[in-house]
Amino acid sequence: MSAASQSPRISASGLRMAALLLFIVIYTAYSAGPFVWVASMSLRTTTEIAANPYALPWPWHFDKFASAWLDSNYDTYFFNSVSIVLSAVALLTIIGGMAAHCFARYRFRFKGVVYFLIFSTIIFPPQVTVIGLFQIMVDYGLYNSRIGLVLVYVSIQLPVTIYILEAFFARIPKDLFEAARIDGYSEWAIFWKISLPVALPAISTTVILNTILLWNEFLYAVVLITEDDKRTLPLGVLRFLGDQLEDVGMIATGLMIAIVPVVLIYVFFSERLIQGMTAGAVK
Repeated sequence: MSAASQSPRISASGLRMAALLLFIVIYTAYSAGPFVWVASMSLRTTTEIAANPYALPWPWHFDKFASAWLDSNYDTYFFNSVSIVLSAVALLTIIGGMAAHCFARYRFRFKGVVYFLIFSTIIFPPQVTVIGLFQIMVDYGLYNSRIGLVLVYVSIQLPVTIYILEAFFARIPKDLFEAARIDGYSEWAIFWKISLPVALPAISTTVILNTILLWNEFLYAVVLITEDDKRTLPLGVLRFLGDQLEDVGMIATGLMIAIVPVVLIYVFFSERLIQGMTAGAVK
């Protein structure tokens, strides 16, 4: 009797588990499918792709990566991306951390106005602001410069960085800061020796997010950088786009060179990213 009554429950639970697994498999295939397809095309020539776009690569043309790296200036693009992204992320971490600490811990005049002005920039789409940024870069002599692109990246990612860090700083117990002041710590020392170390989980989250987003950024880079020796990796793909002919095989190879670092960052630091996003949610 008991076994008969439990069988419907077991079957229902099994069906739910099977449906969940099926959903996960379908979603994984949907998400990973484009990446696998591009990876496959990166090892094939344009002629082979034109003959059968979905065929498996055979033979594997690994020499295309060496050709893109050495003959198409991808080594320069890679260095530009690394230097620009690391500089922007470093500035975002320092400036965003300071601003978030001030918003979370202090009260000052026009705090609400300043807060609104910073976060109002999120409302506007990038296509609206890019024309004004272009004119500003030209007026200040920062057009076609890595420094100018770094400053633009800092400005567009600063509101989100402040938002994430402020939520964490606001949950740090006030007793910790009061004890530091009793011990003779200055406000500057409190930030560097108390707030910043305690907020490392949230800071690691902003570092990972900003690195991934800025590494893949295309719109501002294509508008503000035209000289070939200053281009980033996403712009390197344009070398294989022409008015009459597109080298699809090399486009896929260039995309893989740009994608692989981001995939590796996410694979190795995804757990840290999730921990940082949930850190401070509960006191």
